[in-house]
Amino acid sequence: MNYKMSSHVEVRELCKEYSGRKVLDNVSFSVKYGEIFALVGPNGAGKTTLIRILDMLDEPTCGEVWLEGSKIDYSGRNKHLIRRKIGFVPQKPTLFNASVFENVAYSLRFRGLDEKSIRRSVKEALETVELNDLERRNALTLSGGEAQRVSLAQTLVAKPPLLLLDEPTSNLDPKSISIIEEALLRVNRENKTTIIMTGHDILQVEHMADRIAILNEGRIEKIGTFHEILSKPLEDSAIFMRTENIFSGFSTVTGDGTSIVDLGDGLKIEAAFRRTGDVRVYIPPESIILLTQNVPSSARNVFEGYIAQIMDMGPLVRLRIKTKDGKSLMVQITKKSFDEMKLNIGSRVFIVFKASSVKLV
Repeated sequence: MNYKMSSHVEVRELCKEYSGRKVLDNVSFSVKYGEIFALVGPNGAGKTTLIRILDMLDEPTCGEVWLEGSKIDYSGRNKHLIRRKIGFVPQKPTLFNASVFENVAYSLRFRGLDEKSIRRSVKEALETVELNDLERRNALTLSGGEAQRVSLAQTLVAKPPLLLLDEPTSNLDPKSISIIEEALLRVNRENKTTIIMTGHDILQVEHMADRIAILNEGRIEKIGTFHEILSKPLEDSAIFMRTENIFSGFSTVTGDGTSIVDLGDGLKIEAAFRRTGDVRVYIPPESIILLTQNVPSSARNVFEGYIAQIMDMGPLVRLRIKTKDGKSLMVQITKKSFDEMKLNIGSRVFIVFKASSVKLV
């Protein structure tokens, strides 16, 4: 079979039930060799269940999964051989009480590789996730972002042709997110690794995925490229993806070479791009600075508001800020900053962001 002309993964009318409740309902899609395919949707949509079935950790109630042109037999004796072709990175890393090096080397030792090959492969994997200087550290002492990078290295070290990731950058610091994204793009580019990942983050999906499948209540709602998905009315896609801070407005170029975007209701923001006409913009929550008082700043956008919602995400906190103009913006800060500023529902705050933080979508 000429695999270049076929799908790497095919999912055919897949269903999964738990105690009579349908978690996946007639799901079908295919993923090409070397493609980055993103499954996006709200919590409880069935994304993790689907990823676990693809990794053969769960068995479907009905339907089929085909890998490299062959139907997967979930009760077959060769499951372990099939799973060697698949790498899986879960949301929460599974590390044991040993050095970073030994955590990454474990699967290679299990397969009986010689010590020289192990050391070479582990070094390469740690360099890919930028942790080669921490190989002697105990893995249990790492930060959340570092631990997730070790988890990715554990998978990359075996060079699987298919990589499955369940929200690999959820709740991580910006540095770790950037390193993980670049590592995934690198292995996809250099090794032609097929990647299937779940997520919410709209910019990450746009940046990385060749195609997107929107999963909602166990069913595939849409499949297409990022621009095909968002070419529909915003409200039609917003419920499936983390699309907070996406606004539509009219943009006018200024004499300074920037643009003023009128979002309606009296709210205007300044953006670093030059564009005239209707636009759709995105302001990343992590690029917004939160202050308890208005202080002088070089940032072009400063708005007063109050905290309407607080979402605890471990080391991070996401806040929904209502501006005086009635618009809602999501802001992401560290838990430490949140505690130090003594914030609560109703707290008066100022949100500040640079013109360069406003992205066209």
